[in-house]
Amino acid sequence: MADQGEDEDLQMAIRMSMTPEPKRNKPRDEVAGVVSGLPEDSPESKTRRRELMAAAAEKRMAAVVRVSPLPSRLPASPSPAVKEEKKGGEVGIVKREEELVFKGESFSKELSAEEANKLFVMVFGSEVSKGILAQWCNQGIRFSSDPETSMGLVQHEGGPCGVLATIQAFVLKYIIFFSDELKELSRMPQNRGLGVSSKSHPAPSYNISSLTDGVKVRALVRSMGEILFSCGNNKRAVIATLSIPGNDSQRFEGISEEEQVIASSLKALSIDSALDLLKVLRVETHTSETTALQRLEANIPLFQSRMGALLFLISALLSRGLDLVQSDRDDPSLPLVTAPFGHASQEIVNLLLCGQAVPNVFDGRMDLGGGMFLKGISRTVEVGFLTLLESLNFCKVGQFLKTPKWPIWVVGSESHYTVLFALDPTVQNENELEGRETQIRKAFDAQDQSGGGGFISVEGFHQVIRETNIKLPADKLDNLCSAGFIVWSEFWQVILDLDKSLGGLKDSSGLMGKKVFDLFHFNGIAKSDLNGSQVSFGGETPLQRPRLTKLSVSVPPRWTPEEFMTNVQGPSASGASDSAGKDTEVSKPEPTQHAPLVDCIRTRWARAVCSWSGDPPSIV
Repeated sequence: MADQGEDEDLQMAIRMSMTPEPKRNKPRDEVAGVVSGLPEDSPESKTRRRELMAAAAEKRMAAVVRVSPLPSRLPASPSPAVKEEKKGGEVGIVKREEELVFKGESFSKELSAEEANKLFVMVFGSEVSKGILAQWCNQGIRFSSDPETSMGLVQHEGGPCGVLATIQAFVLKYIIFFSDELKELSRMPQNRGLGVSSKSHPAPSYNISSLTDGVKVRALVRSMGEILFSCGNNKRAVIATLSIPGNDSQRFEGISEEEQVIASSLKALSIDSALDLLKVLRVETHTSETTALQRLEANIPLFQSRMGALLFLISALLSRGLDLVQSDRDDPSLPLVTAPFGHASQEIVNLLLCGQAVPNVFDGRMDLGGGMFLKGISRTVEVGFLTLLESLNFCKVGQFLKTPKWPIWVVGSESHYTVLFALDPTVQNENELEGRETQIRKAFDAQDQSGGGGFISVEGFHQVIRETNIKLPADKLDNLCSAGFIVWSEFWQVILDLDKSLGGLKDSSGLMGKKVFDLFHFNGIAKSDLNGSQVSFGGETPLQRPRLTKLSVSVPPRWTPEEFMTNVQGPSASGASDSAGKDTEVSKPEPTQHAPLVDCIRTRWARAVCSWSGDPPSIV
């Protein structure tokens, strides 16, 4: 009973320490009340009050700079806005989020049973197989030990690749374009925003052999912090950790020792239900980038453990807020991890890319009528997204994802996510006619209500030509509108044959030279490399490692209308390799090769032809 009374006194003192001093014309007990049953004016009461307020101040400061071991699970509070935690290693007051944002504070708490169940069902659904749970509970966020792919995160389990590939894309952003800053930092940046360079145009730098563990960890920490704050509307980041022995603020001299402690503690951990998650999960909310990065750095060994990918997904979902995640989605009844193979859904990838768990990849939102909308990407992103499904005409990726700030893209196939990137940001630069093409296509897509089918109404078409200042001759205009709808391929043929002075793309100067540049493709899943081998007692065995492939890309000059129509009239799905041959006939480039990745690249650079050395790049 004495301990309970002391806890209550301490909570009262905390409230008093956070309450402004009352005006002198008001009795003090109207504001502070009575502590421990002693009269407020007595010397004992004043002494006791000072002691408790000092203790409360110390505990509040400790909650900001460190994270104490997890207390025993607390009963859920009926009020989510203000909640007091009464027992355990720290006493925190969880205030309204607006106050936290204003004051830049941090707090740690456990989820309630209701929150844990909502989170678990949202991610896995109400009926999830043990196999899918095993995939997501056995994938850490770890760099490859292979020297040739040491900048990459390695994947051993199927399913979480959407999380790993997106983190990988941000890691590459920092390693390639902010490497000098990472080398200069002996610790996390104190006064520099996430993703903001001290240089206006950072020079790309990429040398795998020179990457130190410190540079890679700092790139990883900044990437994770940037993603989480993006999910939190740049106001907060929630970091999910586990209550396990050894997971405290102490850092070991050697990181491997800390990893061993965590790995040993996780051996008996099994997440089969929301209750299992509730027992071990703790969350820390940070509104300061500095403290968030410090906490992420301190918890890197935990994110490297087998629970790392799942913990980061949970962190992103909680940073966004579970209710907001559900409102982002078109169908919130479906789990975010898709059955039967446990793949990360497009909603997960979009959440990590742009901070919103929208299910579609087009720009903006699509009005279906009757107050119904399909939600897409609402803003420019740091790193983008391409998908094989677009080359198969199953979807249309918008310009926000196709033309990100940095030349790095997560690449989606039917079952896997990989990463495509360039070392030179100028690969995305457009010449005058390419910019004109982008403008016309964007205006057309804005009127396309067919779900990416490539046709618009006559009314929408008139809006397009007004917005883009295209002056079509009357006969061409009537011909395009005669069917009652306008197909993009037919409209595009007219634009190619329309003089530049009338808003078209016909250029008699012929100064539309081809582009030549290099791209790199990284597949993080550990597979057998046919070009490398390991010698064992039983002979040679294939080397298991991620794959990094350099591609030489050539984008030939713009086609004539006749050549364009010759290509589009062929079958798009089965004629991918044939189209590579047509490219060869038109532009006479170097010998070319084909793989499904090339089809993805062509959704970004139409008519691109590619070549590489060794095994073809794999997107599965």
